[in-house]
Amino acid sequence: MNILSIQSHVVYGHVGASAATFPLQRLGFEVWPIHTVQFAHHTGYGAPRGEVFASSLIDACVAGLEDRGALARCDAALSGYVGTAETGAAILRAVAAVKAANPRALYCCDPVIGDVGRGVFVRDGVPDFFRSQALAAADVITPNHFELEYLCGAGIRDHAELRAAAQALRGKGPRRVLITSLTTQETPRDCVDMAVCDDHHQYLLRTPRLDACFHGAGDVAAALFTAHLLQAGDARTALSRAGSALAGLLRRTYEAGGGELRLIEAQDEIVSPSRMYDAEPL
Repeated sequence: MNILSIQSHVVYGHVGASAATFPLQRLGFEVWPIHTVQFAHHTGYGAPRGEVFASSLIDACVAGLEDRGALARCDAALSGYVGTAETGAAILRAVAAVKAANPRALYCCDPVIGDVGRGVFVRDGVPDFFRSQALAAADVITPNHFELEYLCGAGIRDHAELRAAAQALRGKGPRRVLITSLTTQETPRDCVDMAVCDDHHQYLLRTPRLDACFHGAGDVAAALFTAHLLQAGDARTALSRAGSALAGLLRRTYEAGGGELRLIEAQDEIVSPSRMYDAEPL
C-alpha cells in the first residue's frame, strides 16, 4: 500500500514526517513524503535553523506524481503540522488530486493546533483553516484532547461530553475521529486514554501514563492509526494496534531516559507490541 505524507521534517529527532515515515515503512507501507519545512530540530529546543518551503512545492510534487500515473495507486494521504493557511490549501489540493485518481483513498488529517498547558501554538489563520476547510475534506481526523475542545468550542470533562464532541466533529465531515492524549474525570490518575468514534461505534483505549513530555507522539499515533485502519478495515482493531504500539514506544523511550522518541531502538514495538491493550466500548 502507498501513503502520501505531507508534513514537516526535522534533521534531528522525530516529529512530523521524521516521526511518521519510519513506522509506516516498518509496517510495510510505501511512503511518498512531501516536506513542508526542513528544520534542524523541532521547536521544543527553541527557534530552529532551516527553511519553510513554499506551498507551490506541494503542487509541483503532486503534479509530478500525477505525471507518473502514481496517484491512482495512492491508498491514503496523511497530513500533520501546517505552517500557514496557504500550505493547508495546497495540501487540500493534493488530497483532491489523489481522490480524483482513486476515490477509495483516505485522507487522515492531524489538526495540529495546540496542547493542554501550551495553548494554541500555530500561526494565525491555521486554526480557522482546520475548522472551515480541512474538517470537510478529511475522512479521519486525529485531534488531541485540547484540539478536540478547540474545534468543538466545548469542554470535555467526561465520557458523555466526549461522545457528544466527537459526534459534533463528525457532523462537519470526517467519518472517524481519533482522540489522543485524552484525560477526563473518568481517567485514572496513572493512565491516559485514546478514543475513536465512527458511524456506529465509540471505543476507548487506556494505557499507563508516563511522567514525561514526548514530542512527536501525536504524529506517530496518526500514522499508525491510518496504517492499521487501511490494513484491518475497522476502527476498534486500528485503535488497539496503534495504541499498543505507541504505548510500547513511549515506555521504551521513558526507560531510556526520555528525550527524543527511540523509534529505531524500539522499532519492534511498532510491528509487535510487547503488550497489547484492548479497546473497549465507550
